[in-house]
Amino acid sequence: MQATGPDSVVYDLTPASRFEVRTGKAGLLGFAGHEHLIQARTFSGRVVLYINQPALSHVAITIATESLAVLTPPDTAEIRKVTAAMQDDVLDVGHYAEITFISRTVERSGDTLHLVAALTMKGKTQDVTPVVRISLAGDTLRAATVFKVKQTDFGIRPYRGGPGGTVRVADAVTFDIDAVALRRR
Repeated sequence: MQATGPDSVVYDLTPASRFEVRTGKAGLLGFAGHEHLIQARTFSGRVVLYINQPALSHVAITIATESLAVLTPPDTAEIRKVTAAMQDDVLDVGHYAEITFISRTVERSGDTLHLVAALTMKGKTQDVTPVVRISLAGDTLRAATVFKVKQTDFGIRPYRGGPGGTVRVADAVTFDIDAVALRRR
């Protein structure tokens, strides 16, 4: 991560942050499948904000892949099955322990940041361009964004199940992030 300067403010992510991924369904029998909501339970990160020079600002977030929890569908047995497939077959958490998000460029326009960031999943890095809404209140920074990526762009083969692989998770997944960070003292 880049160094901080004298006119920068460092914010550390708090457990109040929410990092979610939503999957869709695809395939011949996709109607029989489920959309899934997956939430990160273990993460860390920081935002270094230069109020007067936003282009110097930077963000770094790390998510432990083993901490990803499937929240839907409500069937407990199905959740265990989907979690095992996600961890073992899709993300291979034994070999790829982290998902990282590191900004490359930041442009600010009012309460909006336009980022180019390096997203790394399963050892492969791709640039993403999320638009992030931010708000500052006292010592708290809040940042929210929603963006989509294709699993195959990261070398991830979307899950296939059912007879002959006819029930599949869609290639596109949606990241929904609501980050809450406190000013470092």
